[in-house]
Amino acid sequence: MDQMIGRMLDNRYELLELIGSGGMAMVYKAKCHRLNRLVAVKVLKSDFASDADFRRRFYDESQAIAMLSHPNIVSVYDVSRSSPEYIVMELIDGITLKQYMERRGRLNWRESLHFITQIMKGLSHAHSRGIVHRDIKPQNIMLLEDGTIKVTDFGIARFSQAETQTMTDKAIGSVHYIAPEQARGGYINDKADIYSVGVMLYEMLTGQLPFVADNAVSVAIMQMQAEPTPPSRINPSIPKGLEEITMHAMEKNPAQRFPSAADMLEDVERFRRNPEIVFRYGEQVDRAYAGTSADIYGNVQQNAAPQKYNDNYEYCLLYTSPSPRDCS
Repeated sequence: MDQMIGRMLDNRYELLELIGSGGMAMVYKAKCHRLNRLVAVKVLKSDFASDADFRRRFYDESQAIAMLSHPNIVSVYDVSRSSPEYIVMELIDGITLKQYMERRGRLNWRESLHFITQIMKGLSHAHSRGIVHRDIKPQNIMLLEDGTIKVTDFGIARFSQAETQTMTDKAIGSVHYIAPEQARGGYINDKADIYSVGVMLYEMLTGQLPFVADNAVSVAIMQMQAEPTPPSRINPSIPKGLEEITMHAMEKNPAQRFPSAADMLEDVERFRRNPEIVFRYGEQVDRAYAGTSADIYGNVQQNAAPQKYNDNYEYCLLYTSPSPRDCS
């Protein structure tokens, strides 16, 4: 039995059961006795808790993350500097996006769009406050029963990336989603999150990852050098505009991706309003250097009158049912 179960942290949080674990921390369902509510408590493993510099940076960053307030980001309630180090978060009643995709397989583009819109809203909020996730992947996206998306695990991955690491099979959970600059150990900013979102969108639309190999090192090399198969070759039903958004987010060169999460969200919303839109990113002046919105969108092609997008559909998966509904 986990020796942490039943332990009271700071005379406030009683650890009830282990609900998750990762390379850096264990996550427990807990009761906050002061406010009489259930919470999730992420406790750092001893390997990281013994590093004083790591603890300091973990605490400083966690304090900043705790200031984020957005419906698509898991809320952080408390951060402790006691031993063990821990973060208290809202307890999410749902499953990860990874679990959802494993049950469903390939998602239809409307559902993919609904999920990616919420993810981009959360990331745009975080990026606007100087916080970069650095480990965006379906395992770090929570899906509630009503279809609400919550981005979780902000900041923790950032610190692990700050250390010098060797690419090993231990990284396999993330290597399929990391940006090329992450794979080569280069400078990482918010553009890395944009790339990772592109990979997730690719996976949702096609039912497969863009790069797969026998080991993490090979996948990392593919992230840096290989070009992904266009999603429409795998799933011809994907609208042109959504494919363009996906591939633009996955540009190898960070300067050629969307300048920001807000810019990507803007185009996602434009597509949402008109699924017939075509962006032609390759013909545009890079937005980072464009002067006006007319420059940015001068080459956008709208082939048909905007179609109303219905965002109030039912989700394909009934969480109380062992098998998903057909929503193709």
